[in-house]
Amino acid sequence: MEQIAPTPAAEEWDNVGLLVGRRTWPLRRVLLTIDLTAAVLAEALGSRCDAILAYHPPIFRAVKRLIPSATEQEGLAAEALSRRIAVYSPHTALDAAQGGTNDTLADLAGLTDLSPFSPSAAIRDECKLVVFVPNAQVEKVAEAVFAAGGGRIGAYEKCSYRLSGEGTFFGTVATSPVVGKKGRLERVAETRLEVVFPLRRLAEVVAAVRGSHPYEEPAFDVYPLQSPPEGSVGQGRAGRFARPVSLGALGRLLAKKTRAANAVIVGRPGQRLSRGLVCVGAAGSLPFEIPDRPCGPGDVVITGEIRHHDALRYQRCGAAAIALGHWASERPVLRPLAKRLRPLLPAVSVTISRKDCDPFGSVRA
Repeated sequence: MEQIAPTPAAEEWDNVGLLVGRRTWPLRRVLLTIDLTAAVLAEALGSRCDAILAYHPPIFRAVKRLIPSATEQEGLAAEALSRRIAVYSPHTALDAAQGGTNDTLADLAGLTDLSPFSPSAAIRDECKLVVFVPNAQVEKVAEAVFAAGGGRIGAYEKCSYRLSGEGTFFGTVATSPVVGKKGRLERVAETRLEVVFPLRRLAEVVAAVRGSHPYEEPAFDVYPLQSPPEGSVGQGRAGRFARPVSLGALGRLLAKKTRAANAVIVGRPGQRLSRGLVCVGAAGSLPFEIPDRPCGPGDVVITGEIRHHDALRYQRCGAAAIALGHWASERPVLRPLAKRLRPLLPAVSVTISRKDCDPFGSVRA
């Protein structure tokens, strides 16, 4: 999931990643769902699943107690834990990711030339090690770090940067310095060694430094690496229709493709549209904050649910909107997500919940 939807791309207020269980638990079967409900948990138990991937986090607010229960979200998480079923939630990390919830809904609408409302910084799974080593031992430390998985850039291996300088230290009475003597200020010619490495090898790289470095307390830093903003990652999606489409026709198309039982529109059914602004779940005021051009005539906001006063704001701007239902706007991502997970987890059975359903029903007059 970190490859598909890196957790650092999630919103700051969100709670994503592994929420229940241990990373070391064996995984044979995983169940994909939008919501963790009592019915979904029973389905997971009946299917002997080891993990549930729930798009919405079942643990969101501060938790004061964890008591297994079918009436509280936290209680369902506690029940899963008691049954040794792990729970992972991607939520807004999957919204921001390429091929995630927003891209899936935009594809169903027929939008092209997609871009996020505001790009996120691209998340890389790499770090940089900076360690200071006496000149005579720098090769020993470097080779240990290389052996632990550091120093690989593309097809190149044993990549590093080295800079000469001077380190100082004062050993107290409790120390046993390898260089110099305790009780006085020492100056040592050192090399600043910089090496990149995959985040997943952090423990091995740190162990390599400590095991090969001559100092009793080696000085080193680890920095997460981040790329400049990337155009395809971020919240929301803005795109163009290949040819203008009417609001009514688009609403019917999306209701059919998402199987939304309670889709509604804001605007006239015959209104012609050229640009679509997609935000699964609840759009809120986000579509109005697009830097290049705010909502206006010819635009349609495609989302799950819309507040009354936001709908009035769309009308004032001359824009249209389609609200498919919160759950219905997000559920379509599960099928492509399962398809992407299966080759990454060839020994794991990846299935989509049949008990996951929209909490809202429809009433016919």
